[in-house]
Amino acid sequence: MRSTTALTRTASGARPGAALPDGPARKLAAVAACALLAAGCAEAGTAGTAGTASGGGGGAKTPVKVGLVYSRTGPLAAYGKQYLDGFKAGLSYATKGTGEVDGHRIEFEEQDDAGDPAKAVSAAKDLIGKGYKVLAGSTASGVALQVGPIASQNKVLFISGPAAADKVTGLNKYTFRSGRQSYQDIRTAASFIGDAKGKKVAVLAQDNAFGQANVAAVKAVLGAQGATVEQVLAPPSATDLTPFATQAKTAKPDLLFVAWAGDSASALWTALNQQDVFADTKVVTGLDLAASYPLFGPAGEKISFLNHYFDGAAGTPVEKAMTEAVTAGGGRPDIFTPDGFTAAQMIVHAVESNHGSAEDTSALVKALEGWSFDGVKGRTTVRAEDHALLQPMFQVRLTGTGAAAKPSVEKTLTADEVAPPVTPMAG
Repeated sequence: MRSTTALTRTASGARPGAALPDGPARKLAAVAACALLAAGCAEAGTAGTAGTASGGGGGAKTPVKVGLVYSRTGPLAAYGKQYLDGFKAGLSYATKGTGEVDGHRIEFEEQDDAGDPAKAVSAAKDLIGKGYKVLAGSTASGVALQVGPIASQNKVLFISGPAAADKVTGLNKYTFRSGRQSYQDIRTAASFIGDAKGKKVAVLAQDNAFGQANVAAVKAVLGAQGATVEQVLAPPSATDLTPFATQAKTAKPDLLFVAWAGDSASALWTALNQQDVFADTKVVTGLDLAASYPLFGPAGEKISFLNHYFDGAAGTPVEKAMTEAVTAGGGRPDIFTPDGFTAAQMIVHAVESNHGSAEDTSALVKALEGWSFDGVKGRTTVRAEDHALLQPMFQVRLTGTGAAAKPSVEKTLTADEVAPPVTPMAG
């Protein structure tokens, strides 16, 4: 499915950050995706005729084609929907409503990987075979770690999305990321307990790339500070999570770090509540999409949350522009909306630095390395050495229960405070 960004208003008449118009209806099976990143069944944006150039007249410049390989369906579809909405808003914002860079229209084609690395690799190869020089997306860590090498082998620019695995950073010269990584999550979690020396930490996670990355990051951060780190890993397909909650309780850790993604989160928190884990240990976890807030129940006010983003967390002008664009399109910003927005900013900057061309991917890479810009969350930097995305993170509290549950920022950690160590570039 291909989308273009031909807008009905010109650069002078468009509001920066205005949402891109929707086009042909698309089927989006959601994981909880209806309000941007947190819920829903919505239609991906499209306008104009696929393959056409801007301006509608002879002599129009060659469009820049971007392939989005992300989870439109599958267990992470809610995150994929948030990413897509953010990408459309960011593309409009970065091009000042024109959908063009130096007269070249940005066209994007969507491919659904459903969170399956094999499907993602197939989709990436298909897009590359059709001449695409820029790929973006990767909702799942396992997907990003498979698509990254394909991008390197074919010398195309790849900007991973919400996928958090630390191994994406420094994977190769063609691979970047538009979201945070597990190390930044753990640095934020570590800020809740102070001196970790002599303390016992347990990690409760799914036995997949995301979960294993979190275990590795906890060991790298808290283990290096003198903590003893244990792990409780559950199969991603597990539906009865009581045995794993019981293991976490039996471990009697000073800190239980929970790293969980997908539609089994409700069952997990129910199991932890039933086992009364919150009464015995300090529990730290990442605050997920808005639809998950009610799932914590009364325990939500007892949990210490690290946070990548929630609607209204940053208070920046760029966040305001994103919010206006997404709400104008009928959505609501959520945890991974900034990842799509940032990806669009990065692509536009790279193409703009090369006068509207995406043909020289080495030049695109060079344009992004070391680039600092005003992002949704604040000042953001693409570290040149390994392409880590340096950005602020948040300590958050959740107040209220059920539909009244509402997050608030307790502390903003600077990009430097949570920056991962430099990873030697591979590939």
